[in-house]
Amino acid sequence: MRTLSQLAVLAAIGGLGAAWHAYGEKVGLPRPLALVGLEAAAPNAAQQAAAATGPVGVVASPVRLATVLERAESVGTVRARDAVTITAKVAGIVQQIRFTEGQRVREGEQLLDLDAAALRAELDQARAMFDDARSQLLRARQLQPGQSIAAQRLETLEAAARQAEGRVRAAQARMEEMRVTAPFAGRVGLRQVSIGALVQPGTAVTTLDDISSVRIEFSVPEVYLARLRVGGAVTARAAAFGERRFEGRIAVVDTRIDTTTRTVRVISEFDNPDEALKPGLFMTVVVELERRDNAMLIAEEALDPIGERNYVYAIRDNRARRVEVRLGQRLPGEVEIVSGLRPDDRVVVRGVQFLRNDAPVRVVETLTRPTS
Repeated sequence: MRTLSQLAVLAAIGGLGAAWHAYGEKVGLPRPLALVGLEAAAPNAAQQAAAATGPVGVVASPVRLATVLERAESVGTVRARDAVTITAKVAGIVQQIRFTEGQRVREGEQLLDLDAAALRAELDQARAMFDDARSQLLRARQLQPGQSIAAQRLETLEAAARQAEGRVRAAQARMEEMRVTAPFAGRVGLRQVSIGALVQPGTAVTTLDDISSVRIEFSVPEVYLARLRVGGAVTARAAAFGERRFEGRIAVVDTRIDTTTRTVRVISEFDNPDEALKPGLFMTVVVELERRDNAMLIAEEALDPIGERNYVYAIRDNRARRVEVRLGQRLPGEVEIVSGLRPDDRVVVRGVQFLRNDAPVRVVETLTRPTS
């Protein structure tokens, strides 16, 4: 009979206590007087029940120390480090094409010859006139003692020699323009002219790109501006390459903010030794904003959120201590704890709903990895 009375008291305490713990404790309501009276009236019964049931069995997980990276994601397009469209400088007939499509060429290597027969004749004539003017000037300067020449005549000969030399240099320059060369080392693109074709100044011959290293230009929201730094790590990937990741660095951060999109332009540089990245390729870019080593991580399901606050049950001295925590970065299945826990803490992952602050617990399983 006494046992039945104790069980009835415990049932009353349990029902009222469960209601208060489910709502009243979370919102800060005081403990009901009825509950206080019942607990005071049956202290021995509560102690006996606690002794009978024992500590609550829970699944726990230790705080995990790891490196946490804060990142910003964007999209961008690959650009060659140097890129140009090779064009003809003068009008002429294509006489010889010296490159093959996709070929890698050196700086100054000749790509195209235009028919320069007329210019060669003009150059020969200019050279002959220069030789004649120079000979007359030399004879005038080497007169024997007693012979003389008017100063005006000498000046005329000197001017004629300079003019003839200028015509030679001009003809040589035009001859050089008949040779189309590579302004820098790189890889040529598709050929856009044929032998025998008449080209005009500005006619496109081919493209030339230096893609031994490339640039990827992208934009990020202005809220990240203070955390962007030249030399910061950038990771890029493209659908064409599956899971392959390309590693680069921030080269330039624009000095102006786009007032329409509220973003800032960033240019990153990537080494491209195998020339896998082609100009125009669409890329997904991830920028590393901050790196924190030895950050504290716990399984996300250990959180007990109430409004804008977050709590966890830390197991200390075989008791569940309800601790308010401040969150940092969220990761798949885990969350970073900025404050509220210690690196050597263990937190309750399963069984939180059966706990209250300072309740005795018994760890029945320990998880060493994040749970899904």
